[in-house]
Amino acid sequence: MNKKLYFDNNATTSIDPQVCQAMVQALTAPPHNPSSIHFLGQEAKKILFQSRETIAHFFSVQPSEILFTSSGTEAMNLLIRGVFDNSPKAHIIGSKIDHVCVYHTLLELQKNGAEVTFVELPTAINIQRVLRSDTCLIVLSAVNGETGYMPDVEEIATIADTAHIPLIIDGVALLGKESCAKIPKGVSGMGFSGHKFHGPQGIGCAFVRQGTILSPIIYGGGQEYTLRSGTENLPGIVGLAKAISLLDDTIYDKLRTLRDLFEMRLKGLLPDMEINTLGRRVSNISNLYFPNLDSHSLIIALDIKNIAASTTSACCISSLEPFRVLMAMGFSKQRAYCSVRFSFSRMNTEEEICDGTKIIAQCVHRLRK
Repeated sequence: MNKKLYFDNNATTSIDPQVCQAMVQALTAPPHNPSSIHFLGQEAKKILFQSRETIAHFFSVQPSEILFTSSGTEAMNLLIRGVFDNSPKAHIIGSKIDHVCVYHTLLELQKNGAEVTFVELPTAINIQRVLRSDTCLIVLSAVNGETGYMPDVEEIATIADTAHIPLIIDGVALLGKESCAKIPKGVSGMGFSGHKFHGPQGIGCAFVRQGTILSPIIYGGGQEYTLRSGTENLPGIVGLAKAISLLDDTIYDKLRTLRDLFEMRLKGLLPDMEINTLGRRVSNISNLYFPNLDSHSLIIALDIKNIAASTTSACCISSLEPFRVLMAMGFSKQRAYCSVRFSFSRMNTEEEICDGTKIIAQCVHRLRK
């Protein structure tokens, strides 16, 4: 079989053709910088504002609450460090299953004097249990990008709001996979990344609720309300806004249908296969345990057959990150070593699911022999 099957959409996604078209128009326009005062600069400023308005409208927030960054990682660093640097308190609550852009940022703050409590799972009960009088920040991921686990953000936001503690949410694995058009009241900030939902790489954004005080982590010309200096990536911003404008609830239903079909067919072919999950899951991720099978060997076998999958986040492929996440969720190290993540997008088809599950089952049987 020569057809390539891409089941690694949590690493990155293909750019939607409509996004490409919007970006080409921006790339082929006359040179313009939103900070310039001449007519071309004013045109650029108008495009920048229109894009910000589009994104703000999607989230039902004010345009002034949207900041553009180079990535979801930068957005999360800005939010976490920006809030912490303005707080007289030093205790932060995080989670052991957060993405590395959150987890490693908190570890770095811990090295430099912050007190960080990492709960195993970011449940409302676990967070309530470790709240202290000197807690200055709660950070969590709306979706764990490796297993799809989704904490109850609204319940945790209520806790944060009642305690008057800023809550920062990593929304990178959420946007484009589940509805997030209404940001809960207790959320102070959220970070997003364009390439995770058929937008361009190299562009992200942050929602910063009005009244949340941040310190910048990049200094310069004072762009993005003085919080993120540097000339704006206008083509990327146009692409990001276009990608967000294409999202609707029918996408999430399709993703859930594809994921459930994938798991049903694979379970029929491999009865001992198990799903690594706890509670509610995002629509597009299947993290699967294949007993008595080295996951890296399976990834290589699938790669030879032109199927793209992964064992973990692409941001930590050279480390032991899958052990951290799956073990924090209560799974054994041995089970983590035998687990593979498949992630889907709206570009996938049911035909690809049917073809892919057959090949995956064949590879598993062959490797076990």
